[in-house]
Amino acid sequence: MKGKYWALLMFAVWALLVASVAAGDDDRRGGMFKRPPGVEPVSNPVYAEECGACHFAYQPGLLPAASWRKMMTELEDHFGDNAELEADVQEALTSYLVNNAADKSSAKRSKKIARSVKDVAILRITDVPYIRREHKELPDRLVTGNPKVGSLSNCQACHTTAEKGIYEEHGINIPGHGRWDD
Repeated sequence: MKGKYWALLMFAVWALLVASVAAGDDDRRGGMFKRPPGVEPVSNPVYAEECGACHFAYQPGLLPAASWRKMMTELEDHFGDNAELEADVQEALTSYLVNNAADKSSAKRSKKIARSVKDVAILRITDVPYIRREHKELPDRLVTGNPKVGSLSNCQACHTTAEKGIYEEHGINIPGHGRWDD
């Protein structure tokens, strides 16, 4: 009798484990073995408010530390706009960005971004070699020719989970086109 009881108990444990793994298979679900995001999400509310007021608050893990340092010293001409900040806010945000940059992150995509950039201080996320490679199959008509997208810099237009730092194919929905799988 004990043997049947233990066999049934082991089967139940195995079934729960399989169910947990299956539920954690998708980044949008909260399973026991949920994969981490490809890029750590923004965790600084001041950064989210200050930078997110004008554009998508890009995660620090999308650029290396050298890029963030350079960008934060050139805020008077931030891609054609004056984005200057109070000195203490600028210092705090620079520290946040540098400490969470691609080359300091353990997140999967951040590591790939850091390896692709090497020691160059790239200022545009759309100029990161890894990101360019990931988007090379997209026809221009779906990005620059699409008024609802306009540019690869408009991440959240197509990546429905971009705010969470998840840029996987299952979360891509191109406006006017639909899901994208290559």
